[in-house]
Amino acid sequence: MASTDTPAKDDLAGLEAGLDALDSVQVGRTPLRTTLTRKVLPPVTAVALVLAVWQLLVWAGAAPAYKLPSPGAVWAEVETAWLQGTLLDYIWTSVSRGLLGFLLALAIGTPLGLLVARVGFVRAAIGPILSGLQSLPSVAWVPPAVIWLGLNDSMMYAVILLGAVPSIANGLVAGIDQIPPLFLRAGRTLGATGLREAWHIVLPGALPGYLAGLKQGWAFSWRSLMAAEIIASSPDLGVGLGQLLENGRNNASMSQVFLAIFLILLVGIAIDLLIFSPLERRVLRGRGLLAKG
Repeated sequence: MASTDTPAKDDLAGLEAGLDALDSVQVGRTPLRTTLTRKVLPPVTAVALVLAVWQLLVWAGAAPAYKLPSPGAVWAEVETAWLQGTLLDYIWTSVSRGLLGFLLALAIGTPLGLLVARVGFVRAAIGPILSGLQSLPSVAWVPPAVIWLGLNDSMMYAVILLGAVPSIANGLVAGIDQIPPLFLRAGRTLGATGLREAWHIVLPGALPGYLAGLKQGWAFSWRSLMAAEIIASSPDLGVGLGQLLENGRNNASMSQVFLAIFLILLVGIAIDLLIFSPLERRVLRGRGLLAKG
């Protein structure tokens, strides 16, 4: 009898040890060399290859200089803007508008998404409209916004809201739809109803989908703002990155056009790396879906 119980106890002990190993969290820091090799070196290498191919095309005369400026010519534009003190102004004008517009879209899209996801009549009434608005190009809102509001910052924010709110609301709706019904029933059993249910059960459960909607909402905010700045120009609006791009076209300066494109791309990458990627890693790690990084 003792010999029969011993293997069972050994199996149970092994199972417990395995579960403990799964629950354990690696808290050690990633070595600097590993971080540089895995996260810094690949994008730096990609940028270096793009610059090398670009310069080779210039040397080979693939296109006239007025169509394809050299990397050195674009860098000269950077230096000129920096010495004139306008480079940071271009960036800040657009970034401040984009972030404020995104925060306004967040304040509107979150309760709207909760309402659509939790109220069947509202979902049937405006759910398809939100999906349609999400697929509508942001640039389509610029002409009516200019006519309604004029050439001012309110027009810019209106275009951002119309582009970003549907994405944020739909992302939250998708996240709520993926919550297991058992979680909602358990929450109600424990007394979580109304706002308590929304705050303690629904939003945490929908967080992955909601975060995806936020990332898409920011992308739509940034794209909408660039479209508005390119089309609507006024001295009262200042010069953002979109207006810088349009100025380059009007001046037939491809180096200025390339500068604007690179700055727009740089801001988009920086916002993702500094805000959304850390949030995403934190959410995934908290749910046991990301062991390292």
